Amino acid sequence: MQITQFLRKAALDEEGVTAIEYGLIAALIAVVIVGAVTNVGTQLSTLFTNVYNVLLAA
Repeated sequence: MQITQFLRKAALDEEGVTAIEYGLIAALIAVVIVGAVTNVGTQLSTLFTNVYNVLLAA
């Protein structure tokens, strides 16, 4: 009887589901941030390389 009550209570508990949802949202935000920083870093590297080449040619 106690096992069925525990399982019923666990099935109705939504706190664990909410924590998982927040974890997934945080992971998605982290992936977006990493992608954006990588993109900006690549663009900055190209910009500084171009500036270096212009200064070297001057």
